[in-house]
Amino acid sequence: MAIKFEQQVKKQRNLITLFIILILTAGLVLWWGFRAEEEPVDILISKRLKSIEIDFDIFNNPLLKQFQLIDKTPRFEGEFGRENPFVPF
Repeated sequence: MAIKFEQQVKKQRNLITLFIILILTAGLVLWWGFRAEEEPVDILISKRLKSIEIDFDIFNNPLLKQFQLIDKTPRFEGEFGRENPFVPF
């Protein structure tokens, strides 16, 4: 009986030690995360958007003017739909 009791005590000590280590690690991560003073994301994004500049001179390139535009909407010939779409064929 004494051997089983000692094994249980040893197992409990190991589990308690592991639990304490996990609690300390979680506390350290939370403390480190809240301590960091970074700028909010929306301010960072607005700073990046202010620095973007678009060069519209590319549209004046003669190679671009050589392209021929096509009509992207195909012509449909025929009837659209049915009188009652819920009637089976």
